[in-house]
Amino acid sequence: MHGQLSQDTQIGVPASLAWDVYGGLEVGKLVDELLPDVIGRVEVVEGTPGASYLKERFTVIDDDRRIKETEVIEGGYKDMGFHLYRIRLEIVENGTESSVVRSTIEYDVDDKFAENASLVTTKPLETIAEVVGRYLTEKKATAQSESRSHEHHA
Repeated sequence: MHGQLSQDTQIGVPASLAWDVYGGLEVGKLVDELLPDVIGRVEVVEGTPGASYLKERFTVIDDDRRIKETEVIEGGYKDMGFHLYRIRLEIVENGTESSVVRSTIEYDVDDKFAENASLVTTKPLETIAEVVGRYLTEKKATAQSESRSHEHHA
């Protein structure tokens, strides 16, 4: 059984700022720092799997189109009968001061485990986009006010 879910989340920073976070590993660090109780710990390590373990591989990082894809290759959804569980994050320009985080999950689950398809949700990705968006908006506002206060003192 094949399926796809997609969710657009608007955030109040330009796509270039959003991609600075999403394009590398910083998004994982922010999730760990800002949402540890919601998403769980995010660690970039090699080692022995734990109970709620999953291993992902980055399959696409396209700086020009601002797209990053990961696939679960071990644990997590793989342990629940999924042949494919791919997350695509795309940062879409939306004017000069905002952007959209388009979160897409594509999956393929063994027919014997078809009921597990109901577990697939974009909600955690939407929550991450909202929190990262707020974090970046606050960071941008702080930088702008500091810039203005330096101008007044110059």
